[in-house]
Amino acid sequence: MNEKKVYTERFIQFGEGGFLRGFADWMIQKLNDLTDFKGSVVVVQPRSTGICHKLTSQNCRYTHILRGKEGTEKEIIDVISRCIDPYKDFNSYLSLAALPDVRYIISNTTEAGIAFDPADNATDAPPLSFPGKLTLLLKRRYDLGLPGYIFLPCELIERNGDSLKHTILQFAKHWQMEDSFLRWVQTENEFCNTLVDRINTGFPHGETIETEFPDKMLNTSEHYHLWVIETKRNLDADLPFRQAGLNVIVTKDGLEKYRTRKVRILNGAHTSFVPYGLLQGFQTVRECLQDETMLSFIRRCIFDEIIPTLDFPADALTEYAESVLARFENPYINHKLSDIALNSVSKFKVRVLPSILAYKKKFGIYPPNLIFSFRQLLAFYKTDMVNDDPQVANFMKNHSAREILENRALWGVDLSDLAEEF
Repeated sequence: MNEKKVYTERFIQFGEGGFLRGFADWMIQKLNDLTDFKGSVVVVQPRSTGICHKLTSQNCRYTHILRGKEGTEKEIIDVISRCIDPYKDFNSYLSLAALPDVRYIISNTTEAGIAFDPADNATDAPPLSFPGKLTLLLKRRYDLGLPGYIFLPCELIERNGDSLKHTILQFAKHWQMEDSFLRWVQTENEFCNTLVDRINTGFPHGETIETEFPDKMLNTSEHYHLWVIETKRNLDADLPFRQAGLNVIVTKDGLEKYRTRKVRILNGAHTSFVPYGLLQGFQTVRECLQDETMLSFIRRCIFDEIIPTLDFPADALTEYAESVLARFENPYINHKLSDIALNSVSKFKVRVLPSILAYKKKFGIYPPNLIFSFRQLLAFYKTDMVNDDPQVANFMKNHSAREILENRALWGVDLSDLAEEF
């Protein structure tokens, strides 16, 4: 195995899974390769059952492969300097607070990771929760008189930075830490809200791929990537993402429009055609894109009915939508419709219904293709293919369209005026 380059440790990263290694670490590799950044990452294993030992066994180097219709790119990622398991060596974890060059903390601890757990104690070594661990790290940093951190959470929840900050302060108060520390958390640290977008397909099980060295941490992803970071600081001055040609958008207050674009177009497209596709016997997203009738329907939903409701430059929306369709056709991603169909009612409420209501408000009529999608959703819930909360599934299966549309608990509003469309 080739000798690994040694760079200054600039990041602490909570999470050693495929997504961060194929997203944030891949980007930091680009910063090192294409600019004079020269920074490395210390990885902290957030759960007691993790894979840091596998990374350590191969000197924290691994192969990452980008795959899609654009072709295949293979490279070695060597930006992780070391891994720390706080469950085995808590003192080494706390000692990270003393690293003067570390200013950034990246995390991906799943949607459930940013949560307050009253069972955690300040004397635990470590607390089980991610925010609990962070609170103790911040307290050590504060006690050392060092500057705070800039947090770049990648958890897929709305306003993830705000949520992380709130939860840390909740722990600090619960543990009766001094008011001056609470003020330091709020004034000397920045918790950026972020939006991440890349499909990471992980270890290619069942495939034989040549690598430079025996690689149990081989990772794969699509080519597309997007990281939107909400901050008032000049992040480009410290992290030259733009210079490296990466699709990283730094915005002062515009995160929500990018989230809305993703939810309405990418997620909304999925949810609008999945029940229809399953009822027609299709199994995967790619199969739907390869069928002329389905593809025509999907394009009408996106370009004729979703895009016209969004407050975003038209050319940017079109470009994004075309990239979404190209991603749907990626031959290396086997995205099952049945997986996307999980909890379809709640997904339809968030991803598709806003486009229907915005279209009606703007044009005075309901969008025919998205209404057809809504009808297909109701038909799908009459079948045995549904995977949803039992109460939701039973209600949808045993009530009329009007009764379903009138149910505010399902949709957040009374949709009875839509009944004539059904």
